[in-house]
Amino acid sequence: MINMLFAGLFTLIALPILLMIGMWLNMRRRFPHPPREEPPHRLTPSRWRDDEVTVGWVGHSTVLINLYGVKILTDPVLGPQIGVQLGPWQIGPKRHVDPALDPEELDRVDLILLSHAHMDHLDLPTLGKLAHPKTQVITARGTSRLLRQLSFRDVMELGGEESVTLPHLDVRVTAVPVRHWGNRFPWNTGYGYTGYLIERCGARLFYPGDTAYTPELKKLRRRGPIDLAFMPIGAYSPDSFQRNHCTPEQAWKMFLDTGARWFMPIHYDTFVLSQEPVKEPLQRLLAAAGEEAHRIVTRKQGDVFRFGRSGESPRGASGDESPTSSDKAKPVSSMG
Repeated sequence: MINMLFAGLFTLIALPILLMIGMWLNMRRRFPHPPREEPPHRLTPSRWRDDEVTVGWVGHSTVLINLYGVKILTDPVLGPQIGVQLGPWQIGPKRHVDPALDPEELDRVDLILLSHAHMDHLDLPTLGKLAHPKTQVITARGTSRLLRQLSFRDVMELGGEESVTLPHLDVRVTAVPVRHWGNRFPWNTGYGYTGYLIERCGARLFYPGDTAYTPELKKLRRRGPIDLAFMPIGAYSPDSFQRNHCTPEQAWKMFLDTGARWFMPIHYDTFVLSQEPVKEPLQRLLAAAGEEAHRIVTRKQGDVFRFGRSGESPRGASGDESPTSSDKAKPVSSMG
């Protein structure tokens, strides 16, 4: 009886994981193998002001936001590797660019947004380090169970076009439907996925997490003008991946569909998850943007963009003015 039970558990749980790992290792032979890099700059959020909006690219889909004093992290992944944990071993992609943020630099995180449960977006080791009784979490439908052992203030699920206002933060978060999938493992068919519209003090930011091309983002224009959109631009090769991920050209098209003013590219040049060269997504994005490439406000991990202070133009972290849509100069967004 025990042997039969063990065999049943192996068939239901271990075998699918091993098959998934085997498929990944077979695909990885065709992936690029870039050298390990340090981020050009590191974020220093302790020096950021609370009377403006400051955003910094940590790496992959992790963005640190100071939204008029409210500190927000999207899909935080700060470890050296992601993947399946088998005892003391972790099997999965390693970072080739270190995160541009040390957790010690964060005195607090007020709000964590989780778009879906894929391991490059919902990283339990990182979330364990960030767990705090004053930190609020908003996550996709069906995924809060993954966090029940962590000591957050509250974990709330959103889906569809649901919206919530967090009175203690004076932040409104609205779920935005995107085109992706949510399974963490093959049997997690109930895990959802979502993007988010984030609003505070008149500023609006759009974070889609992962998405393939969808014309549905045009609906965001109904919500009012969007200041900044964080758009994924990597993991599109081979072409079959485009069922769930957009190309850089499609990301630019969706950005224009939203009516957003500025574009911050994410989801590229951090983990090797696909076959395209790691520097190609940004090159293709800049080519797609053409004469409007000045609206792309970051280029490298550790880059920072600031806007929203009364009486001042938006600018990069170096203090140089960052151009508006009528200015054709290239933005300089550098030291964090």
